Amino acid sequence: MKRSLMDILCCPVCKGDLALRVDKEDPQEILEGNLHCAACSADYPITGGIPDLLPPSTR
Repeated sequence: MKRSLMDILCCPVCKGDLALRVDKEDPQEILEGNLHCAACSADYPITGGIPDLLPPSTR
């Protein structure tokens, strides 16, 4: 996932802002981590550079 996507991503459940936690990255992208919505407490994992933005109830 490119860091520049943070400007356009929002929580798919409540449309709140997402906070990024990076566990692993290379010079081009974030490979592992988490996106967290403080408004509704939803978490979205980033695995293999791909954020899983499906609502937690449907995963």
